[in-house]
Amino acid sequence: MATRKNGHDYEISNEFWNKIKSLLPLPKPKKKPGRPRKDDKRILSGIFYLLRTGCQWKSLPRFYGAPSTVHDRFQEWQRSGFFEKMWKAGLLKYDTKNGLEWEWQAIDGSMTKAPFGGSGTGANPTDRGKKGTKMSILTDGKGIPLSVTVDGANRHHKKLVKRTLDAIIFERPFPDEGIQNMCMDKGYDFPDIRELVKEYGYTAHIKSRGEENTKIEIPGFRARRWVVERTHSWLNRFRRLLIRWEKKIENYLAMLHLACAWITFRAAGLFG
Repeated sequence: MATRKNGHDYEISNEFWNKIKSLLPLPKPKKKPGRPRKDDKRILSGIFYLLRTGCQWKSLPRFYGAPSTVHDRFQEWQRSGFFEKMWKAGLLKYDTKNGLEWEWQAIDGSMTKAPFGGSGTGANPTDRGKKGTKMSILTDGKGIPLSVTVDGANRHHKKLVKRTLDAIIFERPFPDEGIQNMCMDKGYDFPDIRELVKEYGYTAHIKSRGEENTKIEIPGFRARRWVVERTHSWLNRFRRLLIRWEKKIENYLAMLHLACAWITFRAAGLFG
C-alpha cells in the first residue's frame, strides 16, 4: 500500500491507488479561482503516515501538504464514507482471490485510552477510571476484519455483540448455506449472548467461566479464537489507534476503517 522513503515518508503505491481512486467522492466545485487542489494521492499518503506513526496533525511533514489541508480532506472523505468503501473493496478483492472463511468467525474486544474524551468514551475500570474507548471486532476464520464498532471503555463486551454483528460491512452468506460458528471467550459467557448468536444463525463456541485456563486434549481439536486476538495486534501496529486522540467517534472509526482496509488488501496480496 505504501513505500517508505528515508525512514519517514509513506507514499501510497500506484498499484493500490489505481484500485481505490474511483471510490473517492467528487471534489466540490470552487466558488472562485485559487490555488489548484492538492493531489489526492499525496493527501491519502499523509493520512496513512499519520495513522502509522501516530504523530499529531500539526507535526505532519509538509511533504504531504499543509496539515490543515490534509485534515480537511480527511474530514471530507470521512463524511463521504470513503474509508469504509475502501475496506469493503479490499474484502471483495480478498473474497474473490482467497475466499472469506465464514465457517469459523470470532469476536473480541479491547480497550484503549482516550485522553480527550468525546462520544464513545467512558471511564476505564482498568485504568483508574480515566477516559477510554472499547473496540469490538468480528473476523473471519483467518482473522480478516469483517466488522468493527466502538463504545465507552465502561461498556461490557456483551453489550457490543449485537452492534458488532449488525455492522458487518460485507454481505454475509445465509447460515442455511452451511454451518457458521462463533468463537468467543469467557467474557461472553451469558445465556442471553448464547441466545443472541443463535438468533443470528451461529453455533456458539464459548468457554464457560472457570474453564478458560483448563487444557483439554481432544483429538483433532484446533484452536480458532486466537485469530481475532492477532487482528487486534495488527491494529495496534497503527500507532494512531493505540491511543484515541480523536474526539469525534466518526473520525476514530474512519482511522479504524483505513487500518482494516490496509490489513485486508495486504492479505489479498496487493502489496508486501
